[in-house]
Amino acid sequence: MKLTIGCDHGGRRLKDAIVKHLREKDIEVVDIGTYTDDSVDFPSYAEEVANQVVSGQSELGILCCGTGIGMSIAANKVDGIRAAVVSDTFSARATREHNNSNILCLGERLIGEGLALLIVDTWLGATFAGDRHKRRLDKITELERK
Repeated sequence: MKLTIGCDHGGRRLKDAIVKHLREKDIEVVDIGTYTDDSVDFPSYAEEVANQVVSGQSELGILCCGTGIGMSIAANKVDGIRAAVVSDTFSARATREHNNSNILCLGERLIGEGLALLIVDTWLGATFAGDRHKRRLDKITELERK
């Protein structure tokens, strides 16, 4: 599996911990930054991760900022992206099984590193359930085309 991860200054420490965790699990990770605590504009990172996912360069993406909200709003502007802000393992599993999310958004200021790593593992371990959920995703795709 190949995954692209990005963050702004508010999510850098969490992003670094996730990158280390995933690489220890032998998951290929493309880290697009940011790499410092200097203020940056989160939409640029959200767009880059989203573009890598929709183009097929990466299977999935993770975005980190202070709350995860800004990143999810920006990433969801890219057609084909289903970015979800998650702060618990139930939602992590549900967003993959029911919504086939392809980008996970996390907030460094909301959750600790331990919970974040558990959420990442849960999200990566879940798979899309299809069936009635596919019909609903098809309706979302129709909305994107309007």
